[in-house]
Amino acid sequence: MWVIDEPREVREVLLDPETFRPDNAVVAHRSLSVKALRALSSVGFALPPTLANNGGPSHRPIRAAVARFFSPARVAAVEPLTRRLVAERVADASARSQSDVVDLVEVVAAEPPALVLLDLLGLDDVDVPALKAWSRESLELFWGWPDEDRQLELAHSAAEFYAWLRKRTEAARAHAGDDLFGVLVELGLSDEEVCAVAYFLLIAGQETTTQLISAAFHRVIGSGRACLDAPVDLVEEVLRESSSVPTWRRVTSRAVAVGEVELPADAPVLLGLTGHGGPADLAFGLGIHRCLGAGLARLEARVALECAADLLSAVAAVEAEPPMIDLLSFRAPARLLVRR
Repeated sequence: MWVIDEPREVREVLLDPETFRPDNAVVAHRSLSVKALRALSSVGFALPPTLANNGGPSHRPIRAAVARFFSPARVAAVEPLTRRLVAERVADASARSQSDVVDLVEVVAAEPPALVLLDLLGLDDVDVPALKAWSRESLELFWGWPDEDRQLELAHSAAEFYAWLRKRTEAARAHAGDDLFGVLVELGLSDEEVCAVAYFLLIAGQETTTQLISAAFHRVIGSGRACLDAPVDLVEEVLRESSSVPTWRRVTSRAVAVGEVELPADAPVLLGLTGHGGPADLAFGLGIHRCLGAGLARLEARVALECAADLLSAVAAVEAEPPMIDLLSFRAPARLLVRR
């Protein structure tokens, strides 16, 4: 891939979706094996252009329909729920850490973003641990480097997730409500389009926030800094320097110059969003494909730091460097083991 990480040039690319198209945004980074493809096709798995991978005219109405769930008023309204969910888990982690090693990713950061997202989207009766596993495994399938055996395992997980999405879509067609599936069905989308929207929205809308919170916790633990005097500043620092979504993909529709470099048509491009001296906002993208959940992610990360202030200052890391989720476009601590 052609790598572009100078912030000014990244900005120009993101603001020119006609030249730098999103067609490859959710294509598997490592080509899928025949066995993996068969596992996916067994449930009719398909990802037609909808949101992140849509450069066509249908993008605007789909985005507008989904954006209503993430309006500033709705995001602000979920802060009390976010605070309660995180505080409960911080209290649990604090009690456990008195006598045992605790994983702050699993105990604190993992579930609140999923529960908040489901509340915003009007979805109930969802197995949250299953959703978290589906999400992590789908990210690895599409943005990782799994060998053929691992691909097959991940494809079975993605197929299970997709089959669940199909059932929810069918239920919405029978009795359309005002939740995510009902809104998408009422918009006139096909089953495959509804599932494609929900597939990545239910992943990106919560798993990347779990990873952002984990990255922020990692930065604080053992640093001796008073994160809690300025949690907003700390969130912005993490977004600038080590966001959970450090890169994103585009493909050129024609030959084009970026700075002094000539890129050919159909060139795959990897954009460096974070860690290159750019603004924090660049971590969420720009233009017509800017992340719809930017405000929600910032709120949830801030609340997590506020609720965990005392705990973070009282614990020490068990591992000098935690194992990392290290995919093409996703990076964060996979666990954060601490003790008092």
